[in-house]
Amino acid sequence: MRTRFRPDRQLTARMLVTMFLLGLVYVAFIAALVVLVDSVVVVVLIAAGVLAAQWWFSDRIALFAMRARIVTPEQEPRLHALVDRLCATANMPKPRVAVADTELPNAFATGRSTTRAVLCVTTGLTRRLETEELEGVLAHELSHIAHRDVVVMTVASFLGVLAGLIARFAFYSSLVGGGRRGGRDSGQVFLMILLVMAVSVAVYAISFLLIRALSRYRELAADRAGAMLTGQPSALASALTKVSGDMRIIPTRDLRAAEAFNAFFFAPALGSGVSLSSLLSTHPTLQKRLDQLASLSAQL
Repeated sequence: MRTRFRPDRQLTARMLVTMFLLGLVYVAFIAALVVLVDSVVVVVLIAAGVLAAQWWFSDRIALFAMRARIVTPEQEPRLHALVDRLCATANMPKPRVAVADTELPNAFATGRSTTRAVLCVTTGLTRRLETEELEGVLAHELSHIAHRDVVVMTVASFLGVLAGLIARFAFYSSLVGGGRRGGRDSGQVFLMILLVMAVSVAVYAISFLLIRALSRYRELAADRAGAMLTGQPSALASALTKVSGDMRIIPTRDLRAAEAFNAFFFAPALGSGVSLSSLLSTHPTLQKRLDQLASLSAQL
């Protein structure tokens, strides 16, 4: 179904380039592991298993991790009314709506397709935002679904997860089975561990940088598309300012618990101050997002 969200050719091009580069890294990664690890079958099974789990269960995993629940129109009439109106305006299928009972003010979309998508908001977000501000956030998340970049990010993040799993598997299997390897001395086993770890770290670093670069652009694209759909960039800018400001008063423990979902959040779960994590953030700076919305307001 063709939605009324404007096609974003730059976003599409960046997603294709990122997936192509990640694919090249993935092929090189598997080739290196086939050479370094004894069992090719184990490598293939792990790769296929992780990808299948991320593809089929990404929505359930995200909802479980955030302790979110699917809600009905009777349970959340305000939320459903906004989503209904936005989906009708955008001419797109309505995603399932979920709520996470947490003070962290945020929202995210997940799911392997537009028909399996879930749009989740936190109670901390709905309590803080006015109706027009909440509508802007929901339009932002619906843009992610319409442009299918939720699916792209889910698949793209697979490589980093796989690299971590392979590194752990190689380390522990060598540690446990090292004494049984009659044909190799301890030096060879240790060298194999180092090689597998080095390849995994390199792959993780490359995928990390590529995904972060794509993620920052997709957030700007979603801001732009969401603001154009509602016709109120100032409302989205107000929501961004509120959420980013209130993020500083959320306990550090809660921010760290939610940090793994930053690539999917409306605003990153980061405290105040500039650090390496903010410089390599999944999101552009607040000022950059506000500047873009101000420019859209002037155009409209």
